[in-house]
Amino acid sequence: MHDPPRPAAAASVAACRRAGVGVKMITGDHIRTAVTVAAAVGLAADHDAGTALTGAQLDDIPADRFPDAVERATVFARVSPEQKLRLIDALQSRGHVAAMTGDGVNDAPALRQANVGIAMGRTGTEVAKEASDIVLTDDDFATIEAAVEEGRNVFDNLTKFIVWTLPTNMAEGLVILVAILLGATLPILPTQILWINMTTAVALGLMLAFEPKEQGLMSRPPRAPDRPLLTWALTVRILLVSALLVAGAWWLFEHEAAVGASVAQARTSAVNLFVAVEVFYLFSCRSLTRPAWRIRPFGNRWLLLGVMVQTAGQLALTYIPLMNELFHTAPISAEAWLRIVGLALLASLVVALDKRFRRRGF
Repeated sequence: MHDPPRPAAAASVAACRRAGVGVKMITGDHIRTAVTVAAAVGLAADHDAGTALTGAQLDDIPADRFPDAVERATVFARVSPEQKLRLIDALQSRGHVAAMTGDGVNDAPALRQANVGIAMGRTGTEVAKEASDIVLTDDDFATIEAAVEEGRNVFDNLTKFIVWTLPTNMAEGLVILVAILLGATLPILPTQILWINMTTAVALGLMLAFEPKEQGLMSRPPRAPDRPLLTWALTVRILLVSALLVAGAWWLFEHEAAVGASVAQARTSAVNLFVAVEVFYLFSCRSLTRPAWRIRPFGNRWLLLGVMVQTAGQLALTYIPLMNELFHTAPISAEAWLRIVGLALLASLVVALDKRFRRRGF
C-alpha cells in the first residue's frame, strides 16, 4: 500500500522553512514510514542522526536534555497523546510559537496547549475541532503556508496604515497646542481637522488594505512575539513626519499671511499642505523599507483611485462657495499650490533618505 504526500506539500514545507517556520512531523506510524514520508516532503530525517525519534526514545531522554532533543529532531514516530503534549511544552519552553495539527480525540490536549491549534475539517473529530483555534477545511498543509503568507501581508498593511496615520494626528494636535501656547492665530481650525481626518482615512488610508504582498514576504525571519508593533525606527519616522508637518504648516501659514493672503486663505493652504503630505507619504508607506519609486506604481489601483477622490475633495473644499462657508476656507493662488507641492515633495524626500540610511545600518 502507498499513501503519497500531496504534490504541493514539499513546496509548502520549503516555503515555510524559507520563512523561518520550522516544520516537524508527529505521527503514530512506524519510524521507517515516517522517515520515508519526511524525505518525500523535504524534511531531511535520519533516524541514526537523531533527527527522527520514536516515542520510546523520547521516554529515555532525561528531562534536562528533552527540549534540546525536540529542537533538533524533525520527525517523531509512534508518539502517544501524552508525548504530543510534552513536545508542545518543550517547544514553548524554548520561546517558540507552536502550531499543532490534529484530527483525533487524542490530539485534543495538544491542540488546546498549542499556541495555534489546527484541526482537520474533513477527517477531524468534533472533539479536535472544539479544542482547536482553526479548522482547516481542506486538510491541506499548503493552506497553512498560504495562511501564514496572508497573515504576514495583513500585519504588514496594518502596520503601514498606523505608520501613515499617526504623524498627521500628532501634527494636528501639536499645531493647535503651539498656537494656544503662543497665543497666536490657529493655522487650522477644528472643523478643518475634522475634514482632514474623515476624508483621508477613507479615501487614502483605507486603500492600504488592498496593498499587494511585497516581494520576499516569505523570506523574512519570523517576528519575535515580544517585538512591539512600532519599532524604534518606525517611531522615529512618525516623529520625523510629524515635525515636518508642524514646521511646514506654520511656515506656510505665516508666509501666506505675509504675502497678502487672508487668514482663511492661509488656513486653506495649511489644510491642503496636510493632505498633500499625506498623499506623498502614502506612496512612501506602501513599503516600510523600500523607496516609493521602487514600488510598482500601478500595483494598487485602489490607492490611485483614492488619491483622485481626495484631490477632487480638496479642490471642492478650496473653490466651491458652499464648502468655503462650511469649513471657513477660501480659494488660493497657483503660487500657493506650488509651495504646497514643494513642501510635500521635500517631506517625501526626507522620508526616503531616512529609509536609505536605516537600510545601510545608520
